[in-house]
Amino acid sequence: MRHFLDALKSVATIAKSFGRKTNTVQYPKVLRPRAERYRASFALLHEADGDEACIGCLQCERICPSKVIAIKGPAKRDSPITGKKRSYADDFTLDLSACIFCELCVQVCPTDAIVMTREQEEPAYGRESLVLNMARLYENEKTKTRAWGDGTKLMEMQTPPKPPKPAPVEGAPVAAAPVVAAPVTAAAVDAVPVAAAPAVPTSEPSVAPAPIIPKPEGGTP
Repeated sequence: MRHFLDALKSVATIAKSFGRKTNTVQYPKVLRPRAERYRASFALLHEADGDEACIGCLQCERICPSKVIAIKGPAKRDSPITGKKRSYADDFTLDLSACIFCELCVQVCPTDAIVMTREQEEPAYGRESLVLNMARLYENEKTKTRAWGDGTKLMEMQTPPKPPKPAPVEGAPVAAAPVVAAPVTAAAVDAVPVAAAPAVPTSEPSVAPAPIIPKPEGGTP
């Protein structure tokens, strides 16, 4: 009897969901709207003057827990934009197949050179398609939508805010302002009178001679 009731519950559940509209979409032809903080890929950025922002400092490579970032460099050479010598990365490789999308590489970047993007990567038939080299990372800068965060914003969020100052209470005694000592100058030091030193005797003090006791008559007592 119990098995028969379980079967009826299963049929009732199927009947409730039978006329419901499906949520399945044909990805990647149909893309659902992503959340504002959704992030799925990476991009390398350029400076405002067009120069590469990455300086090859290896901070993102060191902090990556999955070890999916490999950088060749840094190498110092003259900038084609400003003409000044600066550091560059010769090559930048990021393997998305093992990335855990923790965004630590973005957080530690001192120049905000690497950011995450919101678009999902297209399905791949081989692992080599999931490896982002330097050219593909710079291409994502132009073709992908950036996520909201970068290194500067994420580091500011890590700094705790300062507590607000307490409001003054009516009737409470006001603390006196601390007395600040005036700086001591050389002229003030010369104006201070010097106490006279005690006189030191130049000769040894005289010692009184010991009294002479007369011996009694008749020999030794």
